[in-house]
Amino acid sequence: MNLPGQDGARESKSFRRKREMPSGLWMRCPGCSKMIYRSLVLERGNICPECNYHFEITSAERIRLLCDPGSFREEFAGIAPLDPLDFVALRPYRERLQETQKKTGLNDAVVIGRAAIGDNSVIFGVSDSRFLRGSMGSVVGEKISRGIDLARDSRVSFVFVSGSGGGARMDEGMFSLMQMAKTSAALARLHEAGLLFISVLTNPTMGGAMASFAALGDVIFAEPKALIGFAGPNVIKQTIKTELPEGFQSSEFNLEHGFIDRIVERKDLREVVIRVLNYVQAEETA
Repeated sequence: MNLPGQDGARESKSFRRKREMPSGLWMRCPGCSKMIYRSLVLERGNICPECNYHFEITSAERIRLLCDPGSFREEFAGIAPLDPLDFVALRPYRERLQETQKKTGLNDAVVIGRAAIGDNSVIFGVSDSRFLRGSMGSVVGEKISRGIDLARDSRVSFVFVSGSGGGARMDEGMFSLMQMAKTSAALARLHEAGLLFISVLTNPTMGGAMASFAALGDVIFAEPKALIGFAGPNVIKQTIKTELPEGFQSSEFNLEHGFIDRIVERKDLREVVIRVLNYVQAEETA
């Protein structure tokens, strides 16, 4: 015999079971705020199928998308950051470093190595936003500078994909800020040697990285709708006490004002980079 309300309870439980879905199927896009199937985003190279928003991806994924299969050989992998200031904010810097290293498997926010892109030998570098937002500390600057010098010594192009949302790393004070001058000086030496630097800007590329090496490419590409600039738009707005132009600091805004050369979707980036490298190679052998 069923007690009063028992059938309704069974129906309610059955209904809840039917409505339950495995976790992780859906994700919210920061670009359009819509809920989208995670599998569709992954199929499109971590790009929103609704608004074309380009999600952040790891350094390993960048290497896979841009470099010839099996060609990447990491350099300077053993360099790891210290805590010269014994810096403590909400948490000790040393503790944050150790935690992030364990979580990401990286020593710091940049990966540099020898690679081939369309059979063109290059030195390839990429920042990884998972490591303290890809911010530029002393190790990041050192590895980028060494990579640039390695490109010069090897007489090959330097290709770097930036995604430094954290800018210069305040935890290292002047040790971080001096990397702006160091990387810029290394690029000046590369330029004097007549070699190419292709800079690829992704969302977000800000702060000290954008105020130094990331802005110094002979050719500068950017992914669509990337935030590109020095101080963030909210900081600028509060400082100058006025409204900013629509789309301020976006890839599209920077292209319109001549700061970058071209906006390239992620799916097309490898082909476009190969075209530039092939052109330079043809010019050198002509």
